[in-house]
Amino acid sequence: MKLGIMQPYFFPYIGYWQLLAAVEKYVIYDDVNFIKGGWVNRNRILNGEKVQYINVQMLGASSFKHINEIEVQSNRVFIEKNKKTIWNAYHKRPYFVDAYPLITEILDCGEMNLAKYLEYSIRKICQYLNINTELIISSQIDKDQTLKGEDKVLDICKRVGADTYYNAIGGEQLYDFSRFKKKGIKLCFLKTREMNYCQGKSNFEPDLSIIDVMMNNSVEIIQEMLNDYVLISE
Repeated sequence: MKLGIMQPYFFPYIGYWQLLAAVEKYVIYDDVNFIKGGWVNRNRILNGEKVQYINVQMLGASSFKHINEIEVQSNRVFIEKNKKTIWNAYHKRPYFVDAYPLITEILDCGEMNLAKYLEYSIRKICQYLNINTELIISSQIDKDQTLKGEDKVLDICKRVGADTYYNAIGGEQLYDFSRFKKKGIKLCFLKTREMNYCQGKSNFEPDLSIIDVMMNNSVEIIQEMLNDYVLISE
């Protein structure tokens, strides 16, 4: 069984969804520490010729807290501002009518826990993109909480019955092929191939939020993009 594990991110880029779609089970890593300046609470969209950040407001965010210990700040003014920003950026794009209602549904969901808010968004986008991977919440797995890093990942693999572990290419320096092999687990790194689609501007901006992908491409084309990667293994 192929397994992926990743923190929940705010409307993450296409590589996140490639990893999720490539495996049979996917663990949403909600009980690890929040990282300031990362992608848990923010992402980038394209507004005209300008790359712009959007984010979710939080209460009590700290690198000493797990993601599932942080609250979402329910600020209607800020939520409406996010919706307006996305509308302004994409209302002329070809798949705006299909994607925008989903985005607003997520922004309006009212979930106050950050991890559950992000889980909700992941599930809704999976439905939209017809990704049927089984989602598992890390904090609901009975595991050894004293373990860290690679040891914790190996423990999760064992507990959910994985024989293959997929990780994003960015984690290539974090994991050791030989350690996974000794545990009877094949380690693979997923690398997104260079892709280019029409964004309505001359120079392509890579690795933007999945929002940009959905606004500019049909579900059928996005499903092709989900398979546009290479696997690196020993």
